[in-house]
Amino acid sequence: MDISQKRLPVILIIVLVGVLVFQYVTGMPNASKLIDSETCQLYIKDNQINSKKFLDEYDSKCLEIKNLTLP
Repeated sequence: MDISQKRLPVILIIVLVGVLVFQYVTGMPNASKLIDSETCQLYIKDNQINSKKFLDEYDSKCLEIKNLTLP
């Protein structure tokens, strides 16, 4: 393949975009943002080490639903 070909930059761009998309897709499932059903507190669950990290934030919709269901 000659470097002076016009297709080479297009092929390189496609390969680099493919690598970026692959890194993005494989990096997403490692941590996910969730809501604790009992306290309505937001936390991140890391699947690699299987642990929860609470963010000291609360979901307002969850709190409203909890307040409506309490007697």
